[in-house]
Amino acid sequence: MSDPHPLEEEVYDMSGARLALTLCVTKAREGSEEDLDALEYMFQQLKFESIMKRDPTAEQFQEELEKFQQAIDTWEGPVSCAFVALMAHGEEGLLEGEDGKMVKLENLFEVLNNKNCQALRAKPKVYIIQACRGEQKDPGETVGEDEMVMITQTIPTYTDILHIYSTVEGHISYRHEQNGSCFIQTLVDVLTNRKGPILELLTEVTRRMAEAELVQGGKVRKVNPEIQSTLRKRLYLQ
Repeated sequence: MSDPHPLEEEVYDMSGARLALTLCVTKAREGSEEDLDALEYMFQQLKFESIMKRDPTAEQFQEELEKFQQAIDTWEGPVSCAFVALMAHGEEGLLEGEDGKMVKLENLFEVLNNKNCQALRAKPKVYIIQACRGEQKDPGETVGEDEMVMITQTIPTYTDILHIYSTVEGHISYRHEQNGSCFIQTLVDVLTNRKGPILELLTEVTRRMAEAELVQGGKVRKVNPEIQSTLRKRLYLQ
């Protein structure tokens, strides 16, 4: 008996508006302008209406997200998805504003969830976080050669969200002073030049970053992104 709901049909409708917000602290973050340029190019290529704000304070991180949510909920016509890029110094669960104060990531994430942003209810919300999540440095390791059915008319509050962190929990995130961050540059290259569902593309981003060797203080370091997803369908940007 064939599956009445084949996987390929379970895709997000991307025919409506695509909106993006980038909040980036450039102060004491050399290379961040290159990352902003790369993201701007990516959003143009993927047909997003993009807003960029430089050097927000901790309070402004929250305020700009709330303004973005209000703009989405009052948008003329349907909205298909939203991207939010957050770039700053940070610690696990925290981002540092231009003023040196901290804002909680969970407070920023809550603004666009299914409860608080009606226009994005059941629609994909993608967060790109380029920030340290601790102080640990990864020198790398040597590798050897050799269904349950539920029928319901509601959805959970926190579905349809994708968090793309530049590094795993507890670790440093690297940024080159001239070239920008390996994470943003690789992410933009893959999302603009490859086609396929976003989770498959992010696997390619992780593969490329795992192969890259970053030198910091004369020592080779490894870094890989971390992807957390509650997407319910396949998300195609191309």
